[in-house]
Amino acid sequence: MRVGYVALVGRPNVGKSTLLNRILGKKIAIVSDKPQTTRISILGIKTTLKGQIIFIDNPGIHKPLHKLNKRMMDFVYSSLQTAHLICHLIDATQKFGHGERFALDILKRFTSPIFLLINKVDIVKKEKILLIIDKYKDFLDFKEIIPISALKGINVDVLEEKIYEWLPEGERLYPEEEVSDQSLKFLISEIIREKVLKYVREELPFVTAVYVEMIEDDSSPFLFKTGEEKPQNISPNKKKKYIKAAIFVEKDTQRKIVVGKQGKMIKTIGMEARQELEKILDSKIFLDLSVKVKEKWRDSPRVLDLIEGQK
Repeated sequence: MRVGYVALVGRPNVGKSTLLNRILGKKIAIVSDKPQTTRISILGIKTTLKGQIIFIDNPGIHKPLHKLNKRMMDFVYSSLQTAHLICHLIDATQKFGHGERFALDILKRFTSPIFLLINKVDIVKKEKILLIIDKYKDFLDFKEIIPISALKGINVDVLEEKIYEWLPEGERLYPEEEVSDQSLKFLISEIIREKVLKYVREELPFVTAVYVEMIEDDSSPFLFKTGEEKPQNISPNKKKKYIKAAIFVEKDTQRKIVVGKQGKMIKTIGMEARQELEKILDSKIFLDLSVKVKEKWRDSPRVLDLIEGQK
């Protein structure tokens, strides 16, 4: 049986979380077209008859500007030190630049075998993929170079087979039914943040965070701040969860944007988050969302500890 840790790394927005969700066959990591969507490393566990692959989905590799970003890069370094195998993802539609060279220079420090995964091959011509392979093959001693599409699933089965070939033999590290290390609070906070990222623009994706203040079952004193009231006719056999969460921003002007005119933005965010959480948790969800100003929270160890402590 083959068992080991596989670090998924790369620049922001190259498809690491999309690939993890595709491999596991379920959504455990949020996805967005905004940079730095993933802020904390997440374990995704794939168990088959051949063994167990523990994927580590990481924040995108970047030069840190705030304490938040430094912590994000600390997660990346930690996973690279832990991994038996490293999968470096690149986006086939993006040009090679300083950011990618920075990422490759980091990978040179580690001795674990490295795969190069060229993502989004479903939307580029074969000739371009060959040029990318020719450019990258001399940068590092890549053990495998695999063109994939995380979204369409192209060559993902090939990738899994190759991963098993490079993992050591051993016993399973996690129960067969376990697929992630996320807590309920972290899962809820990430789903809400995904909906925030869907609608905010400019600097707001970088300055928003979500903290789940309370989760209760079967009774709650709260009514929706998103405009929805507690339904009166719920099936007595349906599980019910009452969730109170806060969206953090750094300025009052940002708070007003997230709330929206007449509360429309926060209502939309709350409605979409609630609908997805109901499917995932198989529960009736009552969601109480608020937006709070936490000045310079990205440089506040107390707030960062609070947010990371949800995991």
